[in-house]
Amino acid sequence: MTTASVKPPSPPEADAPPKSRWGLWAQGNFRKLWIGETTSGLGTAVGNVALALVAVVTLEASPFMVGLLTASAWVPWLFLGLLAGAWVDRWPRLKVMLICDLLLLVLFGSVPVAGWLGLLTMAQLVVVALLAGAVKVFLSTANSAVLPVLVAKPDLLEANVKLRSGDAAAEIAGPGLAGLLSQAFGAVSGLLADALTYLVAALCVGSIKAEEKPPPVSERRGILREIKEGVRFLAHDPYLRTLASFAAVGNLGLNGIQAVQTVFLVRSVGVTPGGVGAVFAVVSVGGLAGAALAGRIARRFGTARGLLLCELVGAPFILLLPMAGDRLPLAVSAVAWSVAVCGVIAGNVIAGSFYQAYCPPAMIGRIRASASTVNFSAIPVGALLGGWLGEVLGARTTLWIMASVLLSAGLVLLASPLRGLRSFPERPALS
Repeated sequence: MTTASVKPPSPPEADAPPKSRWGLWAQGNFRKLWIGETTSGLGTAVGNVALALVAVVTLEASPFMVGLLTASAWVPWLFLGLLAGAWVDRWPRLKVMLICDLLLLVLFGSVPVAGWLGLLTMAQLVVVALLAGAVKVFLSTANSAVLPVLVAKPDLLEANVKLRSGDAAAEIAGPGLAGLLSQAFGAVSGLLADALTYLVAALCVGSIKAEEKPPPVSERRGILREIKEGVRFLAHDPYLRTLASFAAVGNLGLNGIQAVQTVFLVRSVGVTPGGVGAVFAVVSVGGLAGAALAGRIARRFGTARGLLLCELVGAPFILLLPMAGDRLPLAVSAVAWSVAVCGVIAGNVIAGSFYQAYCPPAMIGRIRASASTVNFSAIPVGALLGGWLGEVLGARTTLWIMASVLLSAGLVLLASPLRGLRSFPERPALS
């Protein structure tokens, strides 16, 4: 297997692990990235809940339409994922992130404006979700590829733990804030908060000073050839191939759950909009715990074994979610849901750090985009399937089905070479 011949510049702060006792907090570029990502994560957490509440409460959307709304945000991965990976490897990644943040500011800002003018429709929500999803294909790809430029390879796990902890903290505060805003000012107010956070993210990213030298035009080999290199690398590597397949199955189940979770809480359990935000905040505590524990799990059990532990021990708690308001109090199901999320997030941090340390830097955008195209393409399928099942079988039954699908992702890991490893390899075996 061949890799790109262009060697990227060494990260300016990546020659040695941080000397300060503050670790990566002592590095200005990382602090700016963390502030921007955490702020936009807060807005996204508010916006995700607010968007669903606008659809369910304000526009009285059906379960299928809520599923369609969720799917719209991820459909662009089917068409743009591979192209985005190749383009991001050609462009300065920080500039890509800056442009994407500004576009998201405009898109999400259009929803409260339309709401205040009395012009908001379900069609606009779907279009905004679709266009924002297309922008986030580039933002996500650039974001995952830029971190190795800013920090040293030994610090990638620490960086991902800090970034994901910030995201998880935002996800705790975001749903509660969305519920309060929706209760006090209407659901569309949450989307205004989402839009403004992308302005903060753009200011932070724009202030990062890092040397990026994309391959010169003369060394480009054609977009299709470069795309094939990324796809071939993923397909031939047993570890990356396993992680992409595992994530696809997990996303299928997880997004089937997310497609009906708001409908389930509001209509089956009888939770108010403010209560919905509170439930999601409790669930997000699991995300914060998972991000915080990921490094300890990886060091104690090894990265490969730690990923298996997260999936096989934490994820099964999701089976208590469909019992909420029926055989179990909502509080118990919410805590169990939180434990499941803890396992999912800890596994994501471990897997994400492996990608960044393992993949050749000049190809990381294409490899990550190839993997994301596989696993993110399952998201709209899961969302549409969950919405359709919610329409036909009801939200509670749909949760049982999709929770079982989520747990089946563990079988992918057990059937792979990871089962016999303590830790992932540090570098690929090239041939």
